[in-house]
Amino acid sequence: MSSSSCCCSFFFSLLILHVASSSINSRKLLLDNGVFLTPPMGWNSWNHFHCQINETVIKETADALVSTGLAKLGYEYVNLDDCWGESKRDPQGNLEANMSTFPLGIKALADYVHSKGLKLGIYGDAGSRTCSGRMPGSLGHEEQDAATFASWGIDYLKYDNCYNDDTKPTIRYKVMSDALKKTGRSIFFSLCEWGDMSPALWGRDIGNSWRTTDDISDSWDSMLKIADMNQVFASYAKPGGWNDPDMLEVGNGRMKYEEYVVHFSIWAVSKAPLLLGCDIRSMTDETMQIISNQEVIAINQDSLGVQAKKVRMEGERDIWAGPLSGNRIVILLVNKKKYKSTMTAHWDDIGISSDHTFVQARDVWEHQTLATPFQEKLTTDVEPHSCKLYVLTPIL
Repeated sequence: MSSSSCCCSFFFSLLILHVASSSINSRKLLLDNGVFLTPPMGWNSWNHFHCQINETVIKETADALVSTGLAKLGYEYVNLDDCWGESKRDPQGNLEANMSTFPLGIKALADYVHSKGLKLGIYGDAGSRTCSGRMPGSLGHEEQDAATFASWGIDYLKYDNCYNDDTKPTIRYKVMSDALKKTGRSIFFSLCEWGDMSPALWGRDIGNSWRTTDDISDSWDSMLKIADMNQVFASYAKPGGWNDPDMLEVGNGRMKYEEYVVHFSIWAVSKAPLLLGCDIRSMTDETMQIISNQEVIAINQDSLGVQAKKVRMEGERDIWAGPLSGNRIVILLVNKKKYKSTMTAHWDDIGISSDHTFVQARDVWEHQTLATPFQEKLTTDVEPHSCKLYVLTPIL
């Protein structure tokens, strides 16, 4: 939390070469804690519940992830955000769960979540207090808190940036990173530095993901603004370290169905963490249709791990593209206009070689492969505030 032009295929050629040339060294460049070769998937409490969380909500959410089948699709993290703890440390200086909302403690909660085949995440802060002001931060207590998290069985730490002492985040975040590694437990480390000092430039050897933006809100304009900010740093994402444009708002009710489809599509092609932010226990069928689309999830979880970015911008029409494993390419056509628009993806924008006479297109929202292969370009009509998402496979 915290208070056009065309691009040619040269970009994608360089990007693919960069990924290939760095693959040997990627483990050295990234935080070597064994996670996470694809973006994390799960749920976070903040966007819907804010501080109104308790043991029952978290357990029921874990149950819902399993009963809906979302857990089998990869949504494995159940992440507590701010307000889970007491306002002061115990006499030994340890963090404590809020006894009125989490009376059995975090260790028992982790055991419950783990019994469901899921993982538990928690929230901390690189300052003296968390962003709500209700809990102690970890500044000056990094090793003690890391050891506490590990002893509880924590699998994911979202680490915020409020009430800090003006020390550079490059220093404060590394202290916690080192402390987590010292515990010997594999804990996904999510840097929530808000993108203030471009953590994409330095976060790779400290954390597994880094916030590139300020907080998202459940609106069309906020979502698009954050997506634009995040895609600037596309070349810094790779297996083990991901750009994070904040949690998903899908299902929270202030955008239309088609707008949530755009939201989920952009996060998928951006290789962003897919952390649900709605109430899983009472979500609509439409929400479930969006977040359970296995073809879209597969784009996000693709083993190549290359983040797509914009390759053509024409007013309020954007075309995103990026390479996938198996010599495939994903393209996303987003119509931000308030009326239907015809959009065209050109092969020379998205890196398809002229040697390929035909390209097969799979519409992953309609779950159908288009009957006629395409040559040189793909043109389609896109409804207002909507998108088309295709996986392209060049064929000779």
